[in-house]
Amino acid sequence: MNTVTPRIFVAATQQDDGKTTTSLGLFAALGKRLGRIGYIKPVGQRFIDVEGKLIDEDTVLIDETYRVHTPLEAMSPIAVEPDFTRRYIEKGGSEALITRIRNSFDRAAWEKEFAIIEGTGHAGVGSVFDLSNARVASLLQSKVLIVTKAGIGKPIDEIALNKALFDKEGVEVVGVILNKVLPEKFDYIADFARRGLRRLGIDLIGVLPVDPVLSKPTLQQVCDQISGRYISGNRDWGQRHVARVIIGAMSSANLAPQFRPGTLIITPGDREDILRAAIAAHAPHEGRPLHVSGFILSADHLPNDRLTRQLSEAGIPIIASELDSYTVASRIHSMTVKTVPGDRQKIEAIQNLIEKHVEIDRLLKKIT
Repeated sequence: MNTVTPRIFVAATQQDDGKTTTSLGLFAALGKRLGRIGYIKPVGQRFIDVEGKLIDEDTVLIDETYRVHTPLEAMSPIAVEPDFTRRYIEKGGSEALITRIRNSFDRAAWEKEFAIIEGTGHAGVGSVFDLSNARVASLLQSKVLIVTKAGIGKPIDEIALNKALFDKEGVEVVGVILNKVLPEKFDYIADFARRGLRRLGIDLIGVLPVDPVLSKPTLQQVCDQISGRYISGNRDWGQRHVARVIIGAMSSANLAPQFRPGTLIITPGDREDILRAAIAAHAPHEGRPLHVSGFILSADHLPNDRLTRQLSEAGIPIIASELDSYTVASRIHSMTVKTVPGDRQKIEAIQNLIEKHVEIDRLLKKIT
């Protein structure tokens, strides 16, 4: 196995703490300093079908963003399908999985100046099939960077638990990144977290403030979350960001002032007065139409064909859902917002966050 290429294993204290955000930003920051960067996510739990192969969705995001020039199956060697764990417990196969991961890393790191290894969940995830994050980091002879959510007590407690498992596998934790820190608490949390981590012998390498852009889902993500379908517009319009969601349960006259960019309105499709008010609001003002993010028509009530055409011509995306308005709103409220390929606004925001708030050069000194 390649033991020459410098590498870092990006771990976390739990799912959705910011591993992919960190990996995405590190790829750009390290690329500026070192040149060609490799990437691998050895074990993936959320995957999509790409030409008959199950590829981790974060791997697809990295590849489509940076054109890594490595086969997707090498960057995503193991996909944990629904029956994967059961089959492993019944039949084993540890050595075959280890060989696949090591061979895939060799391909991912080939002719690269640095390799990013992205974990999945906390340090113990994967233990049931003998490939915990801690063990994979050990197998690939990588040091570890842990990403955790903002705070002092809880994050440090969770880091201590994760570090214990990495220590058991002989893996060095070289630093921590705190993610999603509120601006008004930024200096306070950074100071006390740094001091608290120092007691564990760990450096605080970065502190990332909350960026409102990263919490905004795209219209397409919302559509997928509610199992909706477009009756006006298409997936290209689905790249619009949703900044706020309101339920159109009031009169059209009272709702009209809410037709602002970034607003998603949930309303039954038989409220034609609201839809016509939206068309009027989207007439060009000083040469520019005022585009809301879109409408969701609940309970599968649909407008007539003529009104549907007018909505499309006005540039208003309309998504129909069989769910009632309350259920639609609840599902949107509970959704986890992920960065998706092609979302340039979020990707650029992530790159700027990592470059500005992570001590990249200090991290490199700890690795190389």
